[in-house]
Amino acid sequence: MTKFKLLLFVGTATLASSPLHAAPKEAPAAEVIPVEMTEPDYVDPASPEGRAQAKAKMQKEIDEAIKTVEKIFGTDKLPAIAPAQLALAQQTTGALVPPGSLEKMMDNLYGKLFRGLVGELGGMSDLMLSYKTGVESDKIAALDAPSKEAIADIFDPHRKAREEQIMTNVKPIVSEVLRDLEAPMRDGMANAFARKFSADQLTQMNGFFATPAGSAYASEWMALQADPEVILAIIKSVPPMADKWIDRAPELENKFKDDLPKEKQLTDLSDAELTRLAGLMKVDVQVLKEQRDLYNSAEDYSGSDDWSAGDAAADAAAAAADATMDGFDAGYDRSNWSDADREKVEALEAAVSDATAAAYEAEAEAAAKARKKLGLPNPAE
Repeated sequence: MTKFKLLLFVGTATLASSPLHAAPKEAPAAEVIPVEMTEPDYVDPASPEGRAQAKAKMQKEIDEAIKTVEKIFGTDKLPAIAPAQLALAQQTTGALVPPGSLEKMMDNLYGKLFRGLVGELGGMSDLMLSYKTGVESDKIAALDAPSKEAIADIFDPHRKAREEQIMTNVKPIVSEVLRDLEAPMRDGMANAFARKFSADQLTQMNGFFATPAGSAYASEWMALQADPEVILAIIKSVPPMADKWIDRAPELENKFKDDLPKEKQLTDLSDAELTRLAGLMKVDVQVLKEQRDLYNSAEDYSGSDDWSAGDAAADAAAAAADATMDGFDAGYDRSNWSDADREKVEALEAAVSDATAAAYEAEAEAAAKARKKLGLPNPAE
């Protein structure tokens, strides 16, 4: 692992460890408007343009996430908070999240977990030593710590200096990010506290935080959440929680089997249901009926039990025609078909054509995204 990748990984892992982060059918379309597929020009992800694109994409995704959260929880429709109530809550959260509190929390990780993570990824772990030497990890695990350090030093005599370099460069960035996070965190907590607690309760909290004991608690509560003992206790609790899901999987599977009728498709709806649906969707009921009939036609054509027999009969008829009429079968002359039969066949052909075109377009788009992700140039250029 390169130093740069290691630096990015450790920085991400540090932030992730914070307790703050805790098929229906597709309708055979009657009409498809072709979309012109244009290959995006390749941009080097490390260039200023590439970084700008990455930032813009991230901001777009964040904006969409915000809209989703607001929609799910209805936070955008909450009533305004009285200024006096909000001021009390701001005093409370100001005590609970004073400037530098998040950085103090992360310092618990820098001392042991962070440095230990750097050491493991930097070549001191049994797995890394086994990978580098080809010796089984069990044999490496039996070695004492000085021996492992000596082995790691053979591969990288400057290992410790490299670790210090990573620490020196990563910590300021993490600290800066955490400082940026504190203000919006306080604001969000203040709104939540103002809605959750009464003015009397907030006043009592603020009085407690003004005492020596309350002040000591407020300054340490967040840092203690990242204490190694707390983290270790959480990790130890994972297997029992996972065991519950594993043990109850058969029970859950049985509970979800055929308890409820299957979801309806358009083809399952009656005319009355289609009429009600059309009213709700504000469309002509005939549009839905035609779509339903098109579904039924497609199922009859490709999924009926008589398909194999009908296919064989058609092959036999074609063979007979070939023998007697030099391969010409007037039955396939569409001018001899009824309007209903011709429309049915043409609708199915259009559906197949549209689906094929859509598949090719989706494939081209997926390939373009993959090339961009991998940093590959466009082969068409």
